Amino acid sequence: MERTLIIFKPDAVMRGIVGEVLTRFEKAGFKVVGAKMVRPDYDHFHKHYEGIGSLKTRKGEDIFEKQVANMQVGPVIAMVLEGVDAIDTVRKMVGPTEPKSALPGTIRGDYAHVSYDQANASGRSISNILHASATPDEATQEIEHWFNSSELYEYEAVHEIFTQPKSSQ
Repeated sequence: MERTLIIFKPDAVMRGIVGEVLTRFEKAGFKVVGAKMVRPDYDHFHKHYEGIGSLKTRKGEDIFEKQVANMQVGPVIAMVLEGVDAIDTVRKMVGPTEPKSALPGTIRGDYAHVSYDQANASGRSISNILHASATPDEATQEIEHWFNSSELYEYEAVHEIFTQPKSSQ
């Protein structure tokens, strides 16, 4: 099984759509193995977006600072999901970073419509509901950054219990 980090950004939390979006992941067969609501400081987001994600290096100081400021307007909910091909499948479910480019049926396509041009014109970063790890290495680093091992749980979901072959006695 593979694990990935998702972060419900302040726009998702403040709009009250976390449960609705989480349901989509659970219906797809992903298990929540860690969850918490937090309000991280600048340094925490700096490590997440630059230390792990290299956002400032890739996109520049202005975009980086806008993103960190946007993430600090309210609390976020960080979760670790577990399942088969979790990283790639969750990314497909979430859709492209720019919600305007996201197809209907993806989370960003269904819940956001902001474009890069609109965000730039307003002097803000793009509000796009969720962060999702992009690669296995990124997922590992992000999960370790957001969660202690004692905050992650191993358990069998009901569908796992009833789909496994019975052991012979």
